[in-house]
Amino acid sequence: MNEFSLIDVYFKAPASSRDDVIFGIGDDAACLIVPAGQQLLVSTDTLLAEVHFLSSWDAYDIACKAVMVNISDIAAMAAKPCWLSLALTIPELNQTWLNRFAQGLHDSLRRFNIALIGGDTTRGPLSITITLHGLIPSGKAVRRNGAKPGDKIYVSGELGAAALAVQFLKNNDIDEQDRRVLMQKLQHPNPRVDLAEILQTYASAAIDISDGLSADLNHICVASKVGACLHFTAIPVHPLVKKYQQEKAVNFALIGGDDYELCFTVPAVNETRFLTALNKAGLSAYPIGVIEENRGLRVEMAKGEIKNFAPQGYSHF
Repeated sequence: MNEFSLIDVYFKAPASSRDDVIFGIGDDAACLIVPAGQQLLVSTDTLLAEVHFLSSWDAYDIACKAVMVNISDIAAMAAKPCWLSLALTIPELNQTWLNRFAQGLHDSLRRFNIALIGGDTTRGPLSITITLHGLIPSGKAVRRNGAKPGDKIYVSGELGAAALAVQFLKNNDIDEQDRRVLMQKLQHPNPRVDLAEILQTYASAAIDISDGLSADLNHICVASKVGACLHFTAIPVHPLVKKYQQEKAVNFALIGGDDYELCFTVPAVNETRFLTALNKAGLSAYPIGVIEENRGLRVEMAKGEIKNFAPQGYSHF
């Protein structure tokens, strides 16, 4: 099997279809339609074996994680994903592995109505690079630089489970059912596309939590030229983190990463309408602090004392 037959077998025929794709796989480039009144967002991420995932994982899970973490970047800007291109580097032509990878890829794309429009395959150490496009009504993208003093800080879900899963990859001292729950969080994060329209209307800034809450919130603070104070007891921690790391549970949420929930800010004037919209949509979010004028990150502890907190999280270098 050569490169072109590989593409035909595993990636071309099952590709999701959308009316805004004039043509995709099979030509030197894809031809796409950006609807009137919409703007295009583009995001690229690379995932490396033994860095972002283990090569021993089922290829289905590897593909799902690769797609979901890319969707999360689009969701963080309150957009809807639409088109994806894939650059896949594999060490050998393993048809069983490719079949599982393709199944995970296409299942993930169908879930979010994303079309696979092209890409590349080559031989080398296992890596996956995805470029994902998203659409959003013109002028509605939510960036990192819009937070203002007084804005409330929210997160979209419980944190810390994926970081705990990473810790337990080398530790068998865990209940098997709990391990499955944690690995689901690590391998199959749920990008919060469901919040897109609400964030477009009510949020002032947003980011996805990939490197840890403190590090990613700090990106908002730096871009917005503000500071933040978090309420220690308000940070939502996954129950299994509390079960296995009771004394360090909040630290897993603050610096763990790989959660792919959203952290966003809501102006106080919008908060009541924001909460009403969440309730109508059957969604929830957790208020965890407030944006302040003074730069830096602070944490209000359980007894009321304020402590400076140096942002920490995952870094490649």
